[in-house]
Amino acid sequence: MDILYYLSTLCLLLFMFLATYDGFYLHIWKYELFKREDSVFEHKTHTARAILFPLIVWFLFLNTDKISFWISIALIGIDFIVLGIDAYSEKDSRKSIGGLPKWEYILHLFANSFHFAAIFLLLATKVEITETGIVITELVTNSSAQQLMELISINMIPGAIVLGVVHLILLFPKGIQIWSNIVLRVKRLAFR
Repeated sequence: MDILYYLSTLCLLLFMFLATYDGFYLHIWKYELFKREDSVFEHKTHTARAILFPLIVWFLFLNTDKISFWISIALIGIDFIVLGIDAYSEKDSRKSIGGLPKWEYILHLFANSFHFAAIFLLLATKVEITETGIVITELVTNSSAQQLMELISINMIPGAIVLGVVHLILLFPKGIQIWSNIVLRVKRLAFR
């Protein structure tokens, strides 16, 4: 069982690293997708996923009761649907900047692979297949592997919430104006 916790934790860390680079640096800082008319829908799908992620971590990775399990399953299903919508719309979304670069497409593949691998590896610790069917366990092993996974998960949530809030704020003209002023100040400081 410990190996599932370790692998899930590793995949979660790899996802967070890639998603932060992609979701913050590329989408928000470099390309400013929220400002591009053809990319606004893509930004909305990213916002939905950025809001769903900390909820999934909270209900699946940190809670052990059956209600949280079923809430997490619903959130994962919604996340999967939004991912499909995002992927379908991405080609049209990036026309103004020459389309989605191949290397960024590969980055998306790896990030989403780690995202869902982390989830499904952890689901394997919560589901048991018996002769009578599938049983959802409320198993708390208190092993060092589970404790490490919980420690990393709880520490990811604040950053994930900040990223989700930034995405959400950038859906609105006032938020875009505030963000643009912040970026301008940062660039001035960086080039002094």
